[in-house]
Amino acid sequence: MNRSESIYDILLLAPLTLSLILGGIGVVLITNIIYSALSLGLVLICISFFYIILNADFVAVAQILIYIGAVNILILFAVMLMNNPKYPNYAPPWTVGDSITSIVCTSLFCSLITIILNISWFGISLTQKSDQMLERDLTSNIQRIGAHLSTDFFLPFELISVILLVALIGAITIARREETV
Repeated sequence: MNRSESIYDILLLAPLTLSLILGGIGVVLITNIIYSALSLGLVLICISFFYIILNADFVAVAQILIYIGAVNILILFAVMLMNNPKYPNYAPPWTVGDSITSIVCTSLFCSLITIILNISWFGISLTQKSDQMLERDLTSNIQRIGAHLSTDFFLPFELISVILLVALIGAITIARREETV
């Protein structure tokens, strides 16, 4: 890699990475749920741009259509429909449940980081076929994407689904808490 390619990578990836990090921080720290959901949309758009940079156009379009177009809009509609301004918005600043949840989430985060850093990701393979045989047997790009999603990218694909499930449960919990107050 020469110097111009590294400068190009920095100029392209630095703002995208910064937007992704700031959007993720916004999802967690913004107290207004609507703005938090819009920040989630920014994060999902940045992820789709990373897919475009990696020449995974189909996955990028699927990311935009499914996650941004459906899931984020669904979250926004659910929050807007359940947001009832008639009742006073009072909640105690910190409860025992918040403390327990914070401790559990922090310990899970630290253990996941430890596991991710200690795994040799290049040795993981879920099939017995070699890559050349896999590429030769599959004729269309859609078949190849399906094969890669079910072999090489199985773990990240499933982790994304778990993260989205946790985010939806959190959004429902927050919306119900505001409804009962």
